Amino acid sequence: MKRFMDVVGAWVGLVVLCPLLGLLWLAVVAESGMPGFFRQQRAGRRGRYFALLKFRSMTVRRGTEQGSFDVGSAARVTRVGAFLRKTKLDELPQLWNVLKGDMSLVGPRPEVRKWVEAYPERWAKVLTVRPGITDPASIEFRNEEDILARSPDPERTYRKEILPRKLDLYEQYVATRSFWGDVGLLIKTLLVVVGK
Repeated sequence: MKRFMDVVGAWVGLVVLCPLLGLLWLAVVAESGMPGFFRQQRAGRRGRYFALLKFRSMTVRRGTEQGSFDVGSAARVTRVGAFLRKTKLDELPQLWNVLKGDMSLVGPRPEVRKWVEAYPERWAKVLTVRPGITDPASIEFRNEEDILARSPDPERTYRKEILPRKLDLYEQYVATRSFWGDVGLLIKTLLVVVGK
């Protein structure tokens, strides 16, 4: 049932949102050139890495596609990118990842290699399921960028405070996940995004 919901949801989402996706891609390219999408290697189910897709929200820098992640750094965020991040519209291309089977609509958010290797034993449990576009941690830390921006040491804050709490929520999700629980999380996520 979960995979069926993923495929149907991703397919319907891509078809219905196609005009919006095209406009957002054009906005990114018009402001800061090609590419309009950002691809980055993230850890997937059973630790297999895949290319996560987003609308590009930062200026281009070589190496980021391999997993570089500057926590708390907003220096390279474009004006269009700031809007995409605030509204979470930068995540919409991940519907393609869901359709391909790399991700699920609901599941622990996939991380870059650096942060997976920071807590390998915990990630081994979390990555028994497909990562997702949203989950309880995405809702709790919807203002994560603001938290990191206020920190005197964003990387330490992420490593020692935010990521362990996220892993708590990921592990809880893996242990208690259900079809109707996923439906509830999708509805809660929509309400949170619309309410911003």
